[in-house]
Amino acid sequence: MTATVRTERNGAVGTIVFDHQARRNAMTLDMWLAVPEICAELEADDEIHTVVLRGAGDTAFVAGADISQFEERRPGGGSYDKATGAAYSALELLDKPVLALIHGFCVGGGLGIAAAADIRYAADDARFGLTPARLGIGYSAAGTGKLVDLLGPSVTKEIIYTAELYGASTALRWGLVNHVLPKAELDDHVAAQAAVIASRAPLSQRAAKLAVADHLRSPEHRRPEEVDAAIRACGSSEDYAEGVRAFMEKRRPAFKGR
Repeated sequence: MTATVRTERNGAVGTIVFDHQARRNAMTLDMWLAVPEICAELEADDEIHTVVLRGAGDTAFVAGADISQFEERRPGGGSYDKATGAAYSALELLDKPVLALIHGFCVGGGLGIAAAADIRYAADDARFGLTPARLGIGYSAAGTGKLVDLLGPSVTKEIIYTAELYGASTALRWGLVNHVLPKAELDDHVAAQAAVIASRAPLSQRAAKLAVADHLRSPEHRRPEEVDAAIRACGSSEDYAEGVRAFMEKRRPAFKGR
């Protein structure tokens, strides 16, 4: 039974694929542990400007954690929670735009992975939910807080209290996903959006990502100097000069991220 996290590269777009199709791409401990290393590799690759997250096959994005491991590696403490927390943080802190391509089941840990993306695109067959209340386990404070940031406290409580699955139209209404598309169109749409985003100025995108993240922090933990430095770096960059030249010459700019 294959259970891996792998990368694919297509020009300036890198894709992280969660592949455990026998269990609807449910995450094993080894899969969680692989995520930070993969994120570090993509962040260090100057040729990659945008990252896409997706599940292998056509039935699921990620259908949570692999429950068959829970007797041996129980959530709620120790190495398992450290591994999942590190994976979420690595995805969220990637300094490149991260897009989630979601079809089928996006449940539990899968919802946490999707929530770590900057933009979420869903197929009309997508199903979202958090099911710790079906298993008698607690959902992490960090994961709960991320959902509160995205959805507000009332919707977050409904999702966790009911442990039900919700459709793509409900996720769109809640603001959990940015767009819902027919399943047959999802891959092409996300590929086109990823290519557009990858063609824009990376330093501008990084500054924006830092600014949004800083705004979501509590006032005492904000880092305005870090955000201001990232914004100033745009104005003195080679990409800024290239952008101005390209505009004047009526051509597309070729941004390098420096």
